[in-house]
Amino acid sequence: MLWPATLLGAVVGLVVASIPGAMLGGLLGQVLDRRLRLQSWGALRERLGGRAESRDEWLLFILLGRLAKSGGRVLPAHIKQAQAEMQRLGLDVEGQRQAIAAFAQGKTGRYSLRAPLRRQRGRSEALLRACWRMAWVDGQVAQAERELIMLWGKWLQVSAAVQAQLSDTYAPQQGPLVSSVSNAYQHALRLLNVNAEAEPAQIKQAYRRLLSRHHPDKLAGSGATPERVREATERTRELHQAYDLIRQRHGFR
Repeated sequence: MLWPATLLGAVVGLVVASIPGAMLGGLLGQVLDRRLRLQSWGALRERLGGRAESRDEWLLFILLGRLAKSGGRVLPAHIKQAQAEMQRLGLDVEGQRQAIAAFAQGKTGRYSLRAPLRRQRGRSEALLRACWRMAWVDGQVAQAERELIMLWGKWLQVSAAVQAQLSDTYAPQQGPLVSSVSNAYQHALRLLNVNAEAEPAQIKQAYRRLLSRHHPDKLAGSGATPERVREATERTRELHQAYDLIRQRHGFR
């Protein structure tokens, strides 16, 4: 049986006031899943109310919730980052309640985000910036997080090059190490003879073409000298490393 709206509001208010942030998302997620039984975007928007729907804050926190849960476990750092986004938006108590509800629902992975994101292309950068901030909050971006954000960027019609720039903006600043990683990425692009905006299919094609040309087994079979075979082996190793780096940076398998 569903709780009356007034009772639900009172309970949520008490939870927000008294439960530590690290426990808040999980508790509300259970309440929303088991008590409210939200099964669709329409039902979620109806529960969240007009204010969050009109400003599209619910979608942002749906995204952040899904990112936080993509690794299997929501960390305290994820909760703190969600709270920081609420502060960034200047949400009042009611807005925070709605954002927490959306975050909890995002963790369920229950909703298709393609259509909602396509309607938000005018604010794509703001959405993706918040997503990259969430992804980098623990100091690294997991493959599952990167793949999600790259997919969302595709639906928002944001190029891989722009995504890479946004990601770099929020990557931990560690002096020479960051510069070294950036240089390695640029070197990998040059090695495969592709640019940062190339589509995954183009990158794969370039990689396979070069791999076929420089594969040591092919040279050994054609009677090449041992020195040339060793050079081809080293070149193949470099191609593998370059492809792996670009693939991870662009978020495809």
